[in-house]
Amino acid sequence: MSLRAAEFFTELCLPFTDSTVVGNTYYAAPVPGGPLRLRISFTGTVYADTYGGLRAAVIHADRGEIDAVALSFVDHGTFHRRDEARNTSRDSSKYGTFDKYHRPGQPPWEGAVTTGLRDAIEQYTRVWFPGVWEAASPVRAVGRSAGTTVLPPPARPSVRSR
Repeated sequence: MSLRAAEFFTELCLPFTDSTVVGNTYYAAPVPGGPLRLRISFTGTVYADTYGGLRAAVIHADRGEIDAVALSFVDHGTFHRRDEARNTSRDSSKYGTFDKYHRPGQPPWEGAVTTGLRDAIEQYTRVWFPGVWEAASPVRAVGRSAGTTVLPPPARPSVRSR
């Protein structure tokens, strides 16, 4: 089953220029020439062909995996809007997940809002790859969503009088 992983990882707008997607896994060398690599893959659930999050791992060239973190779609609100719109109960096995069944022409992760995942990946990788995010771009690109997203109005600065 094609998860259209390359599209999903592109949507995350990660700043690592030395990166590639092989199968359903994203690989990056955030610091060129350094011994550490980043691997991000989809995590399965107890249900066949159903995915509930991402697993980000730091890999050392000689020592193998040295650290990993699980990033669930539920914890990062990835499918919150989609599930609310569909009235999917939190008790349902479909809540906060996606599976191989999807509408023709759409990715299986249709309706995903990747901002929370991207923020979590940024927070995690800043520990292992300091300075990479700052060097990538001073302006943060906003990741698009596979569904329509209504953004809240910008917050107004508060003015206090004394």
